[in-house]
Amino acid sequence: MHPLAHFITITRHRHLVCRYCFRLGLYGQGLLHDLSKYSPTEFLSGAKYYQGDRSPNDAERKAEGVSRAWLHHKGRNRHHFEYWIDYCIQPDGSVTMGGNEMPIKYVAEMFCDRVAACRVYMKDKYTDASAYEYFARSRHRIMMHEKTKAELEKMLTVLKDEGEEAAFAYVRRRLRSGK
Repeated sequence: MHPLAHFITITRHRHLVCRYCFRLGLYGQGLLHDLSKYSPTEFLSGAKYYQGDRSPNDAERKAEGVSRAWLHHKGRNRHHFEYWIDYCIQPDGSVTMGGNEMPIKYVAEMFCDRVAACRVYMKDKYTDASAYEYFARSRHRIMMHEKTKAELEKMLTVLKDEGEEAAFAYVRRRLRSGK
């Protein structure tokens, strides 16, 4: 068990996301970001499977076959695309599972979350390309709505190609347009 190390890691991540959300004018989302990580369901599992360089949910999945902490977390935090997965009725009436389009304010928070997670876990190896590279490794396998995926990819591409200031300016413009 590593409760103190886990607490420090999730708190550092949360503070970074809060700061990033504030830069975008998302004050409420910043203040409420990832509070479920301090609940017993998530915190105790995180302390037990703490690794320091990546999410403890991966280790819990390996050990238990499922991450109950992740299932709890994604069901309570709208900035995760997995929150938006549901049954989708197709034009022919058939039903499939799929990602629903996320409101732009949650896509913006997801952007902040991914940048902060890369900074926290990668430490001095972090670059402005890190979050894009992480996304690119799985973009073709994830069940995310195509518009949401394109929006997140554009935000991460601007970060990678033009830097942090340009990326946050781009995300602010997207939030103002509301589309």
